[in-house]
Amino acid sequence: MIYLQLFLSFLQVGMFSIGGGYAAIPLIRDQIVTSHTWLTMNEFTDLITIAEMTPGPIAVNSATFVGIRITGPLGAVIATLGCITPSLLIVSLLAYIYYRYKNVSALQSVLASLRPAVVALIAGAGLSILKLVVFQGNVVALASVNWAGVLIFVAAFVALRTFKINPILTMLCCGAANLFVNLFC
Repeated sequence: MIYLQLFLSFLQVGMFSIGGGYAAIPLIRDQIVTSHTWLTMNEFTDLITIAEMTPGPIAVNSATFVGIRITGPLGAVIATLGCITPSLLIVSLLAYIYYRYKNVSALQSVLASLRPAVVALIAGAGLSILKLVVFQGNVVALASVNWAGVLIFVAAFVALRTFKINPILTMLCCGAANLFVNLFC
């Protein structure tokens, strides 16, 4: 039964995560933290961090990790298949439709109308993770602000946007800074 739950949960993630990996984060969170309680919110944040740093799509990496965590290698395969099955089917159908009707203006209008929804999903996911980091998962209050996390975020933002520092180097430095803060402060 757990294999069916894994498959169906990640089938939903794969089916409704229009807009890519960042847009899938709220759907993944709903399935693995809220609906099934397979992970806690802190474990979920760690999962997203690892899934983002490893090669491959965030949703697929998450499915594989959760599958291994819940039932082992077979669970990883089943969860991953659940996640990629909708994409395989939908992309094949959309490729056919797009190549057949790519010059129709109605199709271009539909594609343009999806952009705001994707931006909203990405912003929502970013704000949830930012809230968890800044307020350490607690109530939103000035007293619960994780100032070290805020400082690391601002430094990373400036390094990436202003100085165009390599993102991998920035992630490594942020991880080292957070480790230093947690060990010595």
